[in-house]
Amino acid sequence: MTVVHPITRAWITTGGTGAQNYDEFADDAEITAIIDANPHSALGIEMPHKAPESLGRSFLDALPDAVSRLAEAKADGSYTPAEQVVVLYRISAPGEEPAYGLFAMVDTDQISTRADEPGLVIRNEDVFIAKVRERVALAEALGHLLSPVLLLQTGRGDELHAALAVATDAAGAPAATDIDQSGRTHAIWLVGPGAQQDELTALAGGGELVVADGNHRSLAAQTGGLSHFLAVVTTPASVAIQPYNRLVSELTTTPEELLDRLRETGAQVSGVAGPAEVPTAGGTVVLQLPGQAYAVTLPHTGASRLENLDHALVERLLLRDALGLDPGDKRITYVGGDYPASWLTGEVEAGRAELAILVAPVTVDDFVAVNLAREKMPRKSTWFTPKARGGLVVAELPDRP
Repeated sequence: MTVVHPITRAWITTGGTGAQNYDEFADDAEITAIIDANPHSALGIEMPHKAPESLGRSFLDALPDAVSRLAEAKADGSYTPAEQVVVLYRISAPGEEPAYGLFAMVDTDQISTRADEPGLVIRNEDVFIAKVRERVALAEALGHLLSPVLLLQTGRGDELHAALAVATDAAGAPAATDIDQSGRTHAIWLVGPGAQQDELTALAGGGELVVADGNHRSLAAQTGGLSHFLAVVTTPASVAIQPYNRLVSELTTTPEELLDRLRETGAQVSGVAGPAEVPTAGGTVVLQLPGQAYAVTLPHTGASRLENLDHALVERLLLRDALGLDPGDKRITYVGGDYPASWLTGEVEAGRAELAILVAPVTVDDFVAVNLAREKMPRKSTWFTPKARGGLVVAELPDRP
């Protein structure tokens, strides 16, 4: 029996509802601007308190607005229902190889977070519990899931990739398409009950599934007592890992004292001539302070491969020890690879932040090794691209007993 299943009752976009996922933004004002420009965007449902007319209200206070927006979208034809379907998914752009995935439901009880916990779905990062609580509250209020967890099929990924490529090529005109902020085209096709659906769900569930994006959403499914969660199962050939950087809005010490504290740990610190850039390989991070950037080689003080990853060293030696900040502190913003180094350094130079931390992308080898050991990556350390789009396929949850 596969752990991947058809969506019992899906709501399929007819166009115009697709959106970046709620956690892809460095600035909440971007969410408000997107909702203002497109009130049909799924972000208006996922982040109701960021809609222009709801600013100043809390997430929980704005939940009734999310419920109303989803009901209106279903009533006005923005979504159309479908029963017992999986959904083929292709992301394409000129000059890029297509990325493939399959929208489906996955067994929540298969989530494993440590070596002695059985399960085929591996969740690999620490999370912010406040965000998990918001996702639980949203699912309970809506009775629907709009934003999928991105799962990487590690066992039969090559077979799944080939099957999805063949299926989309033969599927004819897509049920819907959507253009994202990078100009990529997201296309979907429905597959109903039958031999093709059975083959695809068997391949999608044919090996260990690593959470590439959606650690909060998968934990919310567990916390909220959901038997299944909405996922896009993708393939190793469809994704790449981009940098995941940090901004610190307020330092707890002077820039000079910060650098001295890092030197005391054994770090090597040197000034950077010219614009700060994200390192291309691990071992050195770049710090942008007001007026000057520095290359910092942090000492390997951990006992394991995981503890010596750049992101782990930044959490331990820079944030905790040198600045006295918990990685979940509100003064720290985690900025994904869609934002270039120039954007982060510009935030510092404009005075909206006092420190930018530029970290090389985690390697696929390190990511796989940590996951197979059932260890947890440092939070917000892997920015997979391309991202699965929210609001294209909505899964209606069964009524609670």
